[in-house]
Amino acid sequence: MRLEIIALIAGIFVLLLFLLAVFIRKVPKRLKGDMYAERWKVLQAHCRDKKTWPLAITEADKLLDKALKRRKFKGKRMGERMVSAQRKFTNNDAVWFAHNLCKKVLTDPDARLREADVKTALLGFRQALRDLGALESSESVAAKKGEK
Repeated sequence: MRLEIIALIAGIFVLLLFLLAVFIRKVPKRLKGDMYAERWKVLQAHCRDKKTWPLAITEADKLLDKALKRRKFKGKRMGERMVSAQRKFTNNDAVWFAHNLCKKVLTDPDARLREADVKTALLGFRQALRDLGALESSESVAAKKGEK
């Protein structure tokens, strides 16, 4: 009788450990906003010169992909992860425009970029990063400034 109770308790304990491990693995990791903000500032510096616009676009795309992976959105490629995350994005079309512009830059490095397209793409990337919690929203930045 006692041996059966001990085995039952051990079985329940192992089952709980397994469920806890599965739950912890599924929970998205918290994003380090400082790291994303710092990389975003470096990326913005590339916007000053027309020659480095492609670099700014590709860096923003990589930053978004990193955030999607960190938040554990499913997919082998970035496009698949973006589809998984599309409910999180407030402007899904802008994010896709930005990602497609990046793909265009990667396939044709000599492609001519229009300033309006670069601005639209970077705004789309920034909003997506805000939606994922990687960058602070403008409201929270204003609130922090008001606290100081």
